[in-house]
Amino acid sequence: MFDRSASRRRLARAAVALSLLGALSTSAWAGSHDTRPAAATAVRATPVPSTAGSTTALSGYAIRSTAEVTDSPADVSSPGYPAAGWYPAGPRSTVLAALLADGVYADPFYSTAQQRIPKADFTVPWWFRSDFTVGDTRERSHLDFSGVISAADVYVNGRRVAGASEVTGAYTHHELDITPLVRAGTNTVAFRVRPNRPDADLTMGWIDWLQPPPDENMGIVRDVLVRRGGPVALRDAHVVSRLAVPSLASADLTVKARVRNDSDTAVTTTVSGTIGSTASFSRAVPLGAHRTRTVTFAPADFPRLRLHRPKVWWPAGMGGQPLYGLGLTATVAGAVSDTAHEDFGVRDVRAPLDADGARQYSVNGRELLIRGGGWSPDEFLRWDRTNAADRLTYALDLGLNTIRLEGHLEPDEFFDLADRYGILTLPGWECCDKWEGNVNGGEPGAPWTAADHSVAKASMAAEAARLRDHPSVVSFLIGSDFAPDATIERDYLDALEAADWATPVVAAASDDSAPVSGRSGMKMTGPYDWVPPDYWYAKLEGGATGFNSETSAGPDIPTLDTLRRMMSPTELATLWKNPDARQYHRSPSATFGTLKIYDTALTGRYGAPKSLADYVRKAQLAQYENVRAQFEAYGRNAGDSSKPSTGVVYWMFNSGWTSLHWQLTDRHLDQGGAYFGAKKANEPLHVQYSYDNRSVVVVNNRHTPASGLTARVTLFNTDGTRKYDRTATGVQVGADGAHRTALTLPATVGGLSTTYLARLVLTDSRGRTVSRNVYWLSTRPDTLDWARTDWYHTPTTAYADLTGLGSMARVPVTATASTTTGPRGTSTTTVTVRGPGTGRAPSLLTDVHLVDPEGRPVLPVRWSDNQVSLWPGESVTLTATYRTADLHGAVPEIRISGWNTPERTLPAA
Repeated sequence: MFDRSASRRRLARAAVALSLLGALSTSAWAGSHDTRPAAATAVRATPVPSTAGSTTALSGYAIRSTAEVTDSPADVSSPGYPAAGWYPAGPRSTVLAALLADGVYADPFYSTAQQRIPKADFTVPWWFRSDFTVGDTRERSHLDFSGVISAADVYVNGRRVAGASEVTGAYTHHELDITPLVRAGTNTVAFRVRPNRPDADLTMGWIDWLQPPPDENMGIVRDVLVRRGGPVALRDAHVVSRLAVPSLASADLTVKARVRNDSDTAVTTTVSGTIGSTASFSRAVPLGAHRTRTVTFAPADFPRLRLHRPKVWWPAGMGGQPLYGLGLTATVAGAVSDTAHEDFGVRDVRAPLDADGARQYSVNGRELLIRGGGWSPDEFLRWDRTNAADRLTYALDLGLNTIRLEGHLEPDEFFDLADRYGILTLPGWECCDKWEGNVNGGEPGAPWTAADHSVAKASMAAEAARLRDHPSVVSFLIGSDFAPDATIERDYLDALEAADWATPVVAAASDDSAPVSGRSGMKMTGPYDWVPPDYWYAKLEGGATGFNSETSAGPDIPTLDTLRRMMSPTELATLWKNPDARQYHRSPSATFGTLKIYDTALTGRYGAPKSLADYVRKAQLAQYENVRAQFEAYGRNAGDSSKPSTGVVYWMFNSGWTSLHWQLTDRHLDQGGAYFGAKKANEPLHVQYSYDNRSVVVVNNRHTPASGLTARVTLFNTDGTRKYDRTATGVQVGADGAHRTALTLPATVGGLSTTYLARLVLTDSRGRTVSRNVYWLSTRPDTLDWARTDWYHTPTTAYADLTGLGSMARVPVTATASTTTGPRGTSTTTVTVRGPGTGRAPSLLTDVHLVDPEGRPVLPVRWSDNQVSLWPGESVTLTATYRTADLHGAVPEIRISGWNTPERTLPAA
């Protein structure tokens, strides 16, 4: 137990204004190491209007450990209680998130600081206390919430209104009628939140993604709402759409809602609705006292709900993302009693199994290859809309079309953003804890009790109701590593059916089956640790066939800028010197605790690192080539006549903390080899090299066919000597992910050095370059030992020899840069980079970073292209777009570096 007097001293120094606690600022998300506390502030009461149909979120809490509060629950939950010495917390906050915001602990993402936070402090319940004010009590009041981790007793104005046996589970939804307790003036809500136990509770856990937070995320991580209304309440409003496929010429909309009479007398309510300016409808609904009915508006009765030429929602790159708005009003005796609003999209999603048993998604009748990434929230579940938008924008920049959420189902705003951006989402329950306790054999997770079955079904019902109208949500995975058993599956399916769930239900993310849902059509065969680039081309294990729900070559070493922000000098020295060392910033898992497999491969292929900087630059090359190969292999094999690839989810897209593990972009939103390898592979029109059969393939991810293309491949020794050059003209390729082999390289080419370079260039009919791709290859291939494959990788018995890159001549590049201010507070820096002026050797993987005058990266930033390779006489113009405010008034600069290019920085005013 920590020193309470010391804690009080910290509290006296601590503080963050409540207005800043609701959502962390972008600078805080970016990982500022400033832990200086400010002066403490009180938590203000939330004003709740008396307007019927109003919904108001509590604006924040005062929190305190029950070990330090001796007053009774009745006292704690009564207005006027002196919460002196309590910590302020935001409206969505875990205990530890609040303590971090209040300056109680140092930055837990730096070094091993998180280990110094005492876990014992979170083994007892914590109070979350909030006041709200109302002007009068003529309207009814309800407390509406979910997101309690993991259970809580709930009190209002000194009275317990629900117990922890009822309010349990992170996803269960609760609505409590508190009308008799609410008084004019100040009212108090208090939650006594129980400790979270992911292996024993149906909640949220972290598995092997990161070092788990000491409080296990106990707290309240979604809004707690105070709803005001008249005698009749509208709930569960939603729209079921049926789109005509493939014509897309019409769509039938069916509007449903539950209408509940909360009064002691029978009433007749009029429910009226609109869908934008498209349709209006109305119906009188008689209700007995305390009775509930479902009201339905269907096209058969209201013809305007049959849309002609509807505005159809598409994934990004396939069309637009229009949304419709449903508005409902319930009136009693001419007075508004309640209102409801819901946005929705019109689209059709199907995902049958193909001939090989793989799940093949189609949207609005058009098949697509799922190119996804695994999503991680912040480790402390701190919601920041700006940061989420930045990360989803990065996903679009990488050419991804899907985000998978294994548990940790984000707030509504996340799915609103996905709807707007056109990013598909695959939410589902998580593995390796209580969620799969009945079916996961010897893995963690306690078997279920009878009460757990009720909680699970209620969780499914709540999430189905919350997600069903979001067009970005295209499935729900009711299992992860394991499918649910028959009883659990039946409960899930009943809940989904009751919610009018219209998209495919998938039994598991692994190749598993459930009695009703059937075979998942997905595979979870890894890898999760390092494999060479040619691994991905084999149509076995995790290679490019079927739908791989989570896979990557494991570690991702961030940029040197990020590494210096997250690790101590001693840790950085160990990072490159000792492959056997436990890496705190990789994973708590014993399997993934070190970087040994990765480091052995890095040394075997590129040569032993000579310094931290050398280790990082080799890592960026390795990650670029490997991530590129993963997405390229799945792109090339999509649509094959035999064992086609149908989906791949990179594990993972991002990390919830400062990590060395599973990420295309790091916590600070910096971009390295993994990021730009994915961006290159997923270009709309792309030329690529196949590691398995040496073919040069053109992949077209656009909706229109391409013709009149010219593909050229040139092979060079590392000194720049040209050894092979061939061109294919008149190349044609179909649309929507089609691919075409333009030419195939010979098995041997005379005079090639052991390490060599391949430059691929694709030009259109007007001679403009539309895709350019450079590979570093070896005449000695990587050799995989397929027979010794385990669940997380396939061993490599011999490595490709890429050590010749180390002897490449150091060549300078030149650049010019300028900056213009754009719309909506953005700026764009344009950089023209010119290759070496003399000699034959190219500048390999030239990286351009936007930095401030102190040399710190300006993030987030969206580059048109980056990490380019330039031969003498070549040049490329790149653009970087970013928020002007992120420069904090400074003049931007450009830092240029590369594999064999000296680093230099130049102004970009």
